[in-house]
Amino acid sequence: MSWLQRCDMAGFRFFNQDLAAPWLDPVMAFLSGNRLLWPVVAALVLSLWLWGGRRGRIFSVVMAVTLLIGDPLIVGNLKKVIQRPRPFTDHPETRLLAGRGMSYSMPSGHAAIWGAVTVVTFLYYRRRWVPMAAVGLGVGVSRMYLGVHYPTDVLAGWAVGVTYGALVPRMLDGLWRILGGRLFPIWWRRLPLLLSPEEGIRTEGTAEVGDTASHWLRLGWVLIGALLAGRWFYIWRRVIELSEDEAYQWLWSKHLDLSYYSKPPLIAYAQWLGTHIAGDRELGVRLLPPLLAAAMGGMLLRFVARQTDARTGFLFLVILNAVPLLAAGSVLMTIDPLTVFFCTVGMLAGWRAVTEDSTGWWLWVGVAWAGGFLSKYFAPFQVATMLLALAVIPGGWRQLRRPGPWLALGLLALSTVPVLVWNSQHGWITLRHLSERGGLSEPYRFTLRYVQDFLLVVPLLLNPVLVGLAVVAGWMVWRRPAPVLERYLWALGAPILLFYFAYSFRSRVQPNWVAGGIIPVALLATLYWHRRVREARVAVAPWVATGLAVGLPFVALLHDTNLVEKLVGWPLPEQYEPLKRLRGLREFALGVGKAREKLLAEGRPVFIVADHYGRAGLISFYLPEAHPGAVLAPLVYELTTDVPKSQFAFWPGYSGRRGETALFVRETPDDPAKALPPRLYKEFESVEPLGPLEVHYRGRLFHEYQLYACRNLR
Repeated sequence: MSWLQRCDMAGFRFFNQDLAAPWLDPVMAFLSGNRLLWPVVAALVLSLWLWGGRRGRIFSVVMAVTLLIGDPLIVGNLKKVIQRPRPFTDHPETRLLAGRGMSYSMPSGHAAIWGAVTVVTFLYYRRRWVPMAAVGLGVGVSRMYLGVHYPTDVLAGWAVGVTYGALVPRMLDGLWRILGGRLFPIWWRRLPLLLSPEEGIRTEGTAEVGDTASHWLRLGWVLIGALLAGRWFYIWRRVIELSEDEAYQWLWSKHLDLSYYSKPPLIAYAQWLGTHIAGDRELGVRLLPPLLAAAMGGMLLRFVARQTDARTGFLFLVILNAVPLLAAGSVLMTIDPLTVFFCTVGMLAGWRAVTEDSTGWWLWVGVAWAGGFLSKYFAPFQVATMLLALAVIPGGWRQLRRPGPWLALGLLALSTVPVLVWNSQHGWITLRHLSERGGLSEPYRFTLRYVQDFLLVVPLLLNPVLVGLAVVAGWMVWRRPAPVLERYLWALGAPILLFYFAYSFRSRVQPNWVAGGIIPVALLATLYWHRRVREARVAVAPWVATGLAVGLPFVALLHDTNLVEKLVGWPLPEQYEPLKRLRGLREFALGVGKAREKLLAEGRPVFIVADHYGRAGLISFYLPEAHPGAVLAPLVYELTTDVPKSQFAFWPGYSGRRGETALFVRETPDDPAKALPPRLYKEFESVEPLGPLEVHYRGRLFHEYQLYACRNLR
């Protein structure tokens, strides 16, 4: 052990053991992290924005950017490079008074954050950095006292934090000096220096109209680019895991076909493309949704700017990102991002086709209809609403005398060929599945059972304040004369929402079913209220601000509900956790793998059978030994059934593995006494329970499964 290591260990023992006192334990735990921290931070940021003036707002933004760059990118990567274990790992005698952190020890992230906070505070408020430094000193000492860092970890953390706290704001200021005047001339005239918000304000001159338009358009493109990068980074960080449907459809991408049991083929090809670019991991599976959202945002920004102004176009982008359902569709690789994208393309291309009498744009409509059909069988809605749009547009029916609409229908008809061919080869199984899922196989029964869910859940996921503004706009456009574009948008979006509302009197409607009608209705509301503000000076801005104030924090929390614990000090109860189905799933698969290893000790090959296609997909994706053989030599199967229940029925099953042992996995039923599927006893000589598999996430029981050893496949 070197001299430096001996000094480091001596310092650690002094703070962790020699300094220990019962009254200091809660003090140090409070300094290291407490329930008041994030509420106090939120209150400080709010006060800076409301009463801190220009300096306070710039300070809060620069501080946020500095910490976002410094903590995950600089400190996080340094930890991975240095790979120093925590003190409690190598020294069992450590008094550990905090959680066993999963990251490495050097440098201390807590110390780095407070070092950066101190320096950035000094740059903007020269007389107020001392309290920050004092708190940072206390936090550093607390990390050693609690047993999670060595003294050199804390010193390195302070040094790293002070360094990036000094460099990042100056880099931001330099970039702003170079690019601010070119990209955002209006703001740059008012704020030429980020580090001196009040000293060099230029008030001479006024912004030209061209400057104003280019300013907001560039800001819109910056927002689109930032969201694209941020969403890819979010997916890369694996804050959430794959859903059952995503993992199941990842298996589809390993078995490319003309169509599939429950869905058209495009979702499989989209995942195939993403995983071939970014690999068989979460980023590969979810590579396209952020890209589709960015492309859609760019199209809508330009369209709204042309119809109104660039500032409204930018505001429309912000509003869309305050809609939780659309935000979820920007990171999850389901059929909904594809559907919303093609509906948006069809909406914009249809308007150009009608107003410009353009056959070329009608061809793009046909592409959108084909994409909608191959994504979600949504093309019937697209065609029906377009016919309604032609009816409400003066002279719209004359388009049917031209070749454009018929060419679009021809492209749609062509897109149905692979689906029809596949279904003709598989007993038209998709028609049976869709009729069962939509309740069409049952006699019609009027019920109010599902209406309440529709009226509560759908507005919540669409932002209740913005839904209210959209409902008023839709009602007024329906009742009173309105511009042609607003009537066109009403015809494309409102019937979809009204159809599913009416359908909720018969059967349950999943919130994502209305996704195809969201963009037209949101655009309708934006154009309507923009017109009303210009014509009658209607005070709609407070309502929009309220909708953003409600929606944006909700969207942020929906991306990572662990923020709730940081803000209020305790996590969401398990039954109210919206991300429950996206967490703990890797641990579930690895737990199944450990149980399989125990069975392998008996000397026979062991494969895995799940009671549900989604669980079979998750195990296939997250279990390392199952991942490589997902196609040629699958290790995981769904339990066979007499009638096909999923795509697994059309892939090679486990019937050829006679004499082998299976590990059967099922989700713990609500009734623990519920019997196992009788088929297990027919297919295997013996079925033995192995006990429960409980999956916890941050101390909460998220998932519970039952495992069974099924020996000797007949």
